[in-house]
Amino acid sequence: MEIKPITTYTGKVVPLFNDNIDTDQIIPKAHLKRISKTGFGPFAFDEWRYLDDGSDNPDFNPNKPEYQGASILITGDNFGCGSSREHAAWALKDYGFDIIIAGGYSDIFYMNCTKNAMLPIVLDEPARKYLAEAKEITVDLPNQTVYTSEKSFHFDIDDTWKNKLVKGLDDIAITLEYEEQIKSYEKTKTF
Repeated sequence: MEIKPITTYTGKVVPLFNDNIDTDQIIPKAHLKRISKTGFGPFAFDEWRYLDDGSDNPDFNPNKPEYQGASILITGDNFGCGSSREHAAWALKDYGFDIIIAGGYSDIFYMNCTKNAMLPIVLDEPARKYLAEAKEITVDLPNQTVYTSEKSFHFDIDDTWKNKLVKGLDDIAITLEYEEQIKSYEKTKTF
């Protein structure tokens, strides 16, 4: 998976204002049989997204025509609770989401987002409801701001995760930034 830096990002939003959306609702366990990180997008929100006959559920917001192509999910509190499956982050990323704005996250899901080049933002409910009314919003990660043409909202993020996302780095790329120091250290040791 190519990791693209997130600096200033403008995208279309889709609201899904449920609280406590767990990882089994994001990607049901029946779809965890793949051996790669990709290909999970068609199964994201499977039980809500499709009707019993396999057709799109017209009442599910991401299926509605006005939300097609949305890359920013605005949702409720405690998003990504439940099991620690990283597949949930893979499914959302593969679906097309780069940014998720919620009232809060489970700790493991939050970390899985940052490890998979998705920006998880925490904002209070009034801010989320306001942003959900916009067709597009802009996220300025270096300045930690989400805004429309009329209003802006500050969000907090740990500097480590911010740096990783702004530079488009994964854990391996971060380790490789210390390659010379690692080589120097290895020369001093006998194995």
